[in-house]
Amino acid sequence: MELLSVIRRWHHRDRSSIREISRRTGLSRNTVRKYLRADRVEPQFQVPDRPSKLDPYADKLAAMLRVESGKSRKHKRTVKQLHADLVTLGYEGSYNRVAAFARDWKEARLREQQTSGRGTFVPLAFVPGEAFQFDWSEDWAIIAGERTKLQVAHVKLSYSRAFTLRAYLLQTHEMLFDAHNHAFRVLGGVPRRGIYDNLWTPPGQGAMLIAGGMECVNLSGLLLERSRSRP
Repeated sequence: MELLSVIRRWHHRDRSSIREISRRTGLSRNTVRKYLRADRVEPQFQVPDRPSKLDPYADKLAAMLRVESGKSRKHKRTVKQLHADLVTLGYEGSYNRVAAFARDWKEARLREQQTSGRGTFVPLAFVPGEAFQFDWSEDWAIIAGERTKLQVAHVKLSYSRAFTLRAYLLQTHEMLFDAHNHAFRVLGGVPRRGIYDNLWTPPGQGAMLIAGGMECVNLSGLLLERSRSRP
């Protein structure tokens, strides 16, 4: 793998420390150590250790990939765009080399995240104004002497954790939009994106999917993203 060969070249040939390699690639030190010990992925034939044209730009490309990994899908730049950026910096190698590095970097990052999540709580980090979280819950209230089920809309700012609650008799599109409008008015603005457990209103009563199967949809200027975990 391209990333593996770069890590080994930095460590064995350039004498870079594990801490330095971790800083340059964005991988944890344990992941770097695992890569350096992973003899099973070595090719079974002799390959001369030739320097790659990408070597001088590997840390720059890794930094670019770290930045892009923090963006929403809609705003991420493609690997072709990253290759074009490297060319403007003087890179003369092929696009395939950059694509291989990016692919290996993403796979390593995914494995690291999966490993770090086993038995460890990894908190999400947000910046002010970046995102809000939305979900529905059910509650009961006595209205006009009768026990009535209510549908409660929750809107919470991901950074400050400030929130609003608004109760309705039904979950409909009108109620969904009203809950957002009320929350943004009370909280004093509209975050850049919304995080949802399920982007749909409840079944029955003619309710329609807002984004069944889609990763995101632009609704009234908001970027709505589906999340598999509840806010």
